[in-house]
Amino acid sequence: MYKSPITLEALLVLDAIDNRGSFAAAAEQLNKVPSALSYIVQKLEEQLSITLFVRQGRRSVLTPAGRHLLAEGRKVLGAVSKISEQAQTIAHGWEPKIRIGIDSILDCQPLMNTLASFLADYPNIEVDISEHVMNGTWEALQEDKLDLVIGAPSPVPNHQGIRTVSLGSLSQVLVAAPDHPIARLPQPVSNRDIEDFRTVIVHDSARNAVPWTSNVIEQSQHFYVTGVHQKIAAIKAGLGVGFLPQARVAELISQKALVIIPSENAPVEADCYLAWKVVNKGKGLQALTSRIIGSNS
Repeated sequence: MYKSPITLEALLVLDAIDNRGSFAAAAEQLNKVPSALSYIVQKLEEQLSITLFVRQGRRSVLTPAGRHLLAEGRKVLGAVSKISEQAQTIAHGWEPKIRIGIDSILDCQPLMNTLASFLADYPNIEVDISEHVMNGTWEALQEDKLDLVIGAPSPVPNHQGIRTVSLGSLSQVLVAAPDHPIARLPQPVSNRDIEDFRTVIVHDSARNAVPWTSNVIEQSQHFYVTGVHQKIAAIKAGLGVGFLPQARVAELISQKALVIIPSENAPVEADCYLAWKVVNKGKGLQALTSRIIGSNS
């Protein structure tokens, strides 16, 4: 079994000497005698066959090799400290990481604002965010790839053990670039009119379950993208038309980068949900879901 001469104690000693500037000051910080620190450094130098410190006046200064060793060593000390904090966090019922899936249909900025407040209060919890689309959002939760999904669409799957809270609905309207030919047609346009143009469609991110579709004009030519941000960009570029949440594109409409195309169909209401598995009882998840629900009410 390989045994490294670089120990956590040695790294702590190097860190203290570098910070305090001398063996005597570092020994005071670590509550040790200077000779103990000298022995640790000397032993490490012998085992690695390098010089770690040189004297500059009254200060002990790291050599280039010593600086490299300490720079990398501080990463190890930081990781060990983080592991210790996470272990204590878990022991008190707080999970070390929360995996969040956001459905592409949502504007994620409000969530980021909520997460900023949450992490300010619980800095030891890591957050891992991924983007999903339609049935792929539910699939990732059911397969335990996520702890929490935000903006999951209806219908809610018939799966026991999932807790859902409605986040309301998003009104979706047909939009196009201002100079797109569809904008010159008599309005409201019909589905037959829309069929003459390419429509931009977001792929369902489901891998194993049956993919869902939403607001697809079947007879039109399709341009597929992987998320709503790409769909918006494609429609702005004139690549096609498509249905988007009105609130999501309100600013672009006010800037005349996009226009709403009135259609014979009533605006589609897309229900959105916050969802998690009831077996996930971590205090972090509970605290975060309460904040999201509170910010949405």
